[in-house]
Amino acid sequence: MFLSVIWTFLCPAATENINVESVPRRPSVALCNETQLLWEMEVCGEGFKREMAYVDPQNWCNLTHFISEYHVFSLCTETNAGRINCYWPNPLVESYIIRIHKHFFSNCTLERVILVDPPDDTVTILILIPVFLTLAMIALVVWCSKRSDILA
Repeated sequence: MFLSVIWTFLCPAATENINVESVPRRPSVALCNETQLLWEMEVCGEGFKREMAYVDPQNWCNLTHFISEYHVFSLCTETNAGRINCYWPNPLVESYIIRIHKHFFSNCTLERVILVDPPDDTVTILILIPVFLTLAMIALVVWCSKRSDILA
């Protein structure tokens, strides 16, 4: 409405042919309310902390003991971010999830895995099987080609 008043004032002759009210307007885009997003993440986090209180701290590194609680926490953060028009994940959500991980799972890093070569017998078998299969396939092809000469 305001635009049409200004347009009429500046160009009165042009308004005879143009109906400003019929010009399509861009849909309003809701912006992410970061304050509300942080509050919602705290709500999700408090629920997760409450549920993790029932899990023995010795089992915090074993995902099978809290997978459902973590799924609910993740779903909560995703749903609440979408509900308040924030994309997920975003830097605020990620930083909150990292804080949760540091609180509960900071001692869960595995010691460096030492890679050990397999026994020599295993390596020998794994090398010889393809070699013998290749030789068998070559022999089969040669045998079939000689046999087709006889049959022809």
